Amino acid sequence: MKTYRYILTLLLIAPFIACTAQPSNKEVKASENNSDKIEAYYFHFTARCITCRTIEANAKENLETLYPNQIKQGLITFQSVNLEEASSKPLAERLGVSGQTLLLVKGDQKINLTNEGFMYAMVKPDKFKEIINEKVDGLLIR
Repeated sequence: MKTYRYILTLLLIAPFIACTAQPSNKEVKASENNSDKIEAYYFHFTARCITCRTIEANAKENLETLYPNQIKQGLITFQSVNLEEASSKPLAERLGVSGQTLLLVKGDQKINLTNEGFMYAMVKPDKFKEIINEKVDGLLIR
């Protein structure tokens, strides 16, 4: 029984130890982009754990489900960005990203949803969807 508990604990904790996510839940100002378009970015490394893959998949699926018209019109976009590719460096630097990060960007506004992704994408996907809905709706109103 102890072995079972140990294995279960390792399986639940390992994804969080393996990742080096940027733990920030702050809304901060970017300076270069003034647009009505909402851009969602999931920054990651080449080697990724199941939690990282789940955050990306759920974020993309939630946006497509909640905002199909805005996605079709190009008002909301989702982009997965590998931080280990040279072509991603300028974007990562402009947005101040250096690790796994889920960002919503509209004009000069940035909302970091990384913590919410790691907390809810695997264990409470409906809660994660609610948070994305709330944050994107807030950006649509502004």
